[in-house]
Amino acid sequence: MNRRTRPACCLAALPLLLAGCGTSGSGGERPEPTESASSAPKPEPPPLDAGLDYQLGGAYRPDDDVQVVVRDHGARPARGLYNVCYVNAFQAQPGARGWPEELLLRDAGGREVIDEDWGEVLLDLSTEELRRAAADRVGRWIDGCAQRGFDAVEPDNYDSFTRSDGLLDAADAQAYLALLVERAHSRGLAVAQKNTAELAADRKRLGLDFAVAEECGQYEECGVYDEAFDGRVLVVEYTEKGLERACEAADGRLSVVLRDRDVLPEDEEGHVRGAC
Repeated sequence: MNRRTRPACCLAALPLLLAGCGTSGSGGERPEPTESASSAPKPEPPPLDAGLDYQLGGAYRPDDDVQVVVRDHGARPARGLYNVCYVNAFQAQPGARGWPEELLLRDAGGREVIDEDWGEVLLDLSTEELRRAAADRVGRWIDGCAQRGFDAVEPDNYDSFTRSDGLLDAADAQAYLALLVERAHSRGLAVAQKNTAELAADRKRLGLDFAVAEECGQYEECGVYDEAFDGRVLVVEYTEKGLERACEAADGRLSVVLRDRDVLPEDEEGHVRGAC
């Protein structure tokens, strides 16, 4: 499920309490990794200015101009291409939550805090213990991405703290993402920052390797990601105007694709894919 970029908010003096970078915790047996952490290959970011496709609505054969493809963690990677594995890391999808009640964020009245755009409950990342428990569960998806042969992982909803009614902050999100980065890197996977332009400047201290930026052309934010990630940016636009602006900002570095908002497979009515 694709995420539309929300306009970057002006967040001043964000604390960087990157508490804990381990990945301990229970929650069931995890799949055995194909390689030990010590022997895992060095994570590599996607190439610059690559043909891109964003296939979250269903996998299909990429066009001949595609070198980088993003697919859901339940899909198989595309043979011979650079493959990014999508995981919904900060929220619980409706109908397929599978999350313990204690990991779902609730307000003072005990009501679940919902991302109204997508009907998803936010994860409670307010303490180190909760962050480690959540990272252990998402870490098993990350292990699966590595086992199936993906090159990188895209943890979605990094910006969910902005929808938490003040119950979470940027420091909570960054501390949690640091745990996911450590897990992915130990499996040889590069890690993307998803949207959240206001935190792009912190990418090196978190160990993030590239960015996936939805509608940075539409909101004129592509330059922020370009500067922070040295051009290692996968841009997904959903309007012709956004595509035009993103292509102007690409400057032979950013990888840009136009998709329909439902990111439908190519054999379904309404499918759109375009490029610069």
